[in-house]
Amino acid sequence: MTLPHWETTPEDLPAAIREIKGALRARIEASGRTVEEVFAVIEGRVRSRVEEIAAARENGETIWPVIDYADIAAGSVKPDDLAALKRRGCLVVRGHFAREQARRWDSEIVDYVESNRFFENYRGPGDDFFGSVGSKPEIYPVFWSPPQMQARQSAEMATVQSFLNQQWTHASDGVNWFDPERDSLYPDRIRRRPEGADSDGLGSHLDPGTLDLWMTEANQRAFRHLFDGTPEQYDPWDAAHRTAGPQYPGSTMCSVFRTFQGWTALSDMDHDQGVLHTVPIPEAMAYLMLRPLLSDVPKEDMCGVTVNQVFPASEKWHSLLLEALSGIPDVKAGDSVWWHSDMIHSVAPVRDQKGWGNVMYIPAAPWCPRNEAYAAEVRRAFLTGESPSDFPAEHYEKDWPNRFSPEQLNLTGRRGMGLPES
Repeated sequence: MTLPHWETTPEDLPAAIREIKGALRARIEASGRTVEEVFAVIEGRVRSRVEEIAAARENGETIWPVIDYADIAAGSVKPDDLAALKRRGCLVVRGHFAREQARRWDSEIVDYVESNRFFENYRGPGDDFFGSVGSKPEIYPVFWSPPQMQARQSAEMATVQSFLNQQWTHASDGVNWFDPERDSLYPDRIRRRPEGADSDGLGSHLDPGTLDLWMTEANQRAFRHLFDGTPEQYDPWDAAHRTAGPQYPGSTMCSVFRTFQGWTALSDMDHDQGVLHTVPIPEAMAYLMLRPLLSDVPKEDMCGVTVNQVFPASEKWHSLLLEALSGIPDVKAGDSVWWHSDMIHSVAPVRDQKGWGNVMYIPAAPWCPRNEAYAAEVRRAFLTGESPSDFPAEHYEKDWPNRFSPEQLNLTGRRGMGLPES
């Protein structure tokens, strides 16, 4: 059964939602199973993980896997640690960078923004999403500082990105969906939350897309097992069909395919100081995709998902999943934190924060058709010092003389931007 699909945002969203929900239900039922039966398979799978995490928490166990960078670099990660990474879909890399290096980068970022009078020219949050965190400015719309670019094109970052990419099935049916050894250097911002800050945090959400996840042809193929009535075959680590399709435009969109979202710590952070939380269950995406098809959800509602907003995870529709929300352990400057790109995540609120909370957002975004297309925009923004097109057009760095220059790109950096390698 062919599904209707919209490769650009439908003009009549309510009508498109009604149509796609009806078509998806019919397709599932054509398999001989009801929507409720298919959802029950996924719900049971997820519930067992929720209960497992609750038991681990009661026993005082660390929910997030932790692996030393030295073991990743040496190729000596223990099988049990690899299994935990695949099961939980998240990871802290201890000692990814030397602590002194990370602290030096943090200091250099301060020098970079101060020397260019960023605070005197800061115009306030450029988007409503990060504008809600409370402390101003907490998210700096800075992309091209020497520390950010040095970290993005470093051998240490490439080593960890490759390791994480390898957890995915990146070739199948004669197609190489992405190159695990080449990252696209997706430019993102920095966060600097000062000691003593009050921050409202960020609510539970996820970032792989919005209505396009149900409505575009590539995504319908990516989630084919959920919609064909074979949920037992759904694999959250399968990249098939995920690296070429479009994403509907919006203020919170990410134009690239990421295997993992991530950040690198530039300061020490304790686990109770407004830190990242995730629902460490990669299979939860299947629950999120099927939940709107149940009969208790209004016909024009996708459990709150719409365009131009983040994909929400709410107590109303996803309470089972949120029972597993788990924060990172204490981290030191130079550690990095990673979570599967489909996973629900949030940032806890904090009052009178103890110590700084500083990070560089650097994901794993391997080279693939979708990321190659966005690389052209990255090159343009890099050369002009503008904000990349995924972000508000603030362009603070356009005239900053000490931003990272093309001459400073190494081979990894040039490959990541799609530039000639020599």
